[in-house]
Amino acid sequence: MTRRRSGLVAAAIAAAVLAAVACGKAPAGAEAAPVAKKRAGPDPVDPVVIGAVRFEAPADGKAKGLGQNGGFVVAHDAATGAELWTAKVYAIAYKADMEGDKQDIFIIEMKPSADGRALLVSDDRGRRWKVDLASHAAAPDTTP
Repeated sequence: MTRRRSGLVAAAIAAAVLAAVACGKAPAGAEAAPVAKKRAGPDPVDPVVIGAVRFEAPADGKAKGLGQNGGFVVAHDAATGAELWTAKVYAIAYKADMEGDKQDIFIIEMKPSADGRALLVSDDRGRRWKVDLASHAAAPDTTP
């Protein structure tokens, strides 16, 4: 009977610990693991230079008044650093009932097109875009 009782006590303690962990409360003397609520920011994207223009993909569009994080390409004069223009590559439709940072879509790669007339952009959802450097218009890249 004593073994059975100690087995029941051990099972009850284990159940209490599991319940506390499931509720986010650590048992006395134990440290709770931090809960990650925010999505980590994107890795920086290497700038691309085509001719005399340097292209960058800022991740902090909201802070710059652009209305969304990610999805923009900014052109700068490569010699002076002066901003020339900004192009919206894609729009992000934010849902009000979901955290905004979990909905951000970031550019992860940029490279010049073979003919040098466009900037080829990839986002973290696996989509590819082409930004025409003359018109600054962006469209999905359908080339294989």
